[in-house]
Amino acid sequence: MFRDKLPSKVTIYEVGPRDGLQNEARQVPTVDKIAFIDALSETGLEHIEITSFVSPKWIPQLADASEVARRVARRDSVHFSALVPNRRGLDNAVASGMREVAVFVSASETHNKKNVNKTIADTLKAFELVVGPALERGMRVRAYLSTVFGCPYEGEVDAGATVHLTTTLRDMGVYQVSLSDTIGVANPSQVERVLERVLAEVPIEHIAVHFHDTQGTALANCLASLTLGITTIDSAVGGLGGCPYAPGASGNLATEDVVSMLHAMGVETGVDLERLIECSRLATTFVGHDLPSKYLKAHMGKQARRRRRAEKES
Repeated sequence: MFRDKLPSKVTIYEVGPRDGLQNEARQVPTVDKIAFIDALSETGLEHIEITSFVSPKWIPQLADASEVARRVARRDSVHFSALVPNRRGLDNAVASGMREVAVFVSASETHNKKNVNKTIADTLKAFELVVGPALERGMRVRAYLSTVFGCPYEGEVDAGATVHLTTTLRDMGVYQVSLSDTIGVANPSQVERVLERVLAEVPIEHIAVHFHDTQGTALANCLASLTLGITTIDSAVGGLGGCPYAPGASGNLATEDVVSMLHAMGVETGVDLERLIECSRLATTFVGHDLPSKYLKAHMGKQARRRRRAEKES
C-alpha cells in the first residue's frame, strides 16, 4: 500500500531565515531576525539555516550575518547552519561561532555563472578552500545542488550532471547534498526519475530535497521523494523565499504545509505545528506582506470565522 512506502519520521531542515529572507525587498531589522530564529528554535525543529556569509554587495538583506550568528540563543537540540561562498565566508562563520556551514553549486552552467560568477569546475575547485578546512575544524558541511530539475536559462538539466556533481560533493566530505528545484518546475515523475539515478550511486541518508512551489507541485514532489525513502526535506516557514538569480522562482515549500501533511499521514517530524504557525505570523509582521502558506491561510481563516461567531453570540 501507499502508506507502507512512507518513512515513520522525517527531518525538516528549516531555511526560512536564510533562503527565505534573502529575496525579500524589505530590509528586515537584525533584532527581528534574531527573534524569528529564536522562535523557530522553540518549535522542535532540529536544523535551522540562519544566515549566509556572502558579500553584502550581492545579498544586502543578509549583511548582518555575523551579528545574527553571535546573538541568537543556542540550544543543544538545534543545529544552526550558514551558507558560505568561499574561504572568507568560512572564516567569518567560524569567528561568529558557527559549527555547520553549507556550500552551493548549480547543476546548470549558466545559472552557476549568474549565481557566483564562476564555472562549475571553478566553483568545485574553490570548495577545496572551504570544505577541507571546515572538516579539519570539526565542522559539518552540507551542500546545495541548485537547478537540478530545471534551469531558468537552459531549460532541462541532464540528470547525469546531477549524479556526477552529487557524487563529487560526497567525495569532498559533505554529509548531505540537498537536491534543489530552484525555480519550482519539477513534477513527481521527474523527481522519481532523477532520484532513482542519484540513489543508485549515493546512500539515501546523504540526500535531501528542496522544492520551490512556483507551479503548486512542491508537496506532490515531496511525496514522491518520501515514497523512495528520502527522510530530509528543506522548507521555509510561511513559504518565504525565492532566488535572486532565478527569474520567476516563487517561495519555498512552506514548512507548516509539509508538516501538516506529514502529521495527517502519521509521519513524525517532532515539530509543534501551532508554534510553527506563530513563527509564520511573526514573519508577516516584518516582511510587510502576506505569506503564501496554504495552511497558514486556512488557519487564519478559521480563526476569523470563530471570532465572527463569537461576536454574534455575545
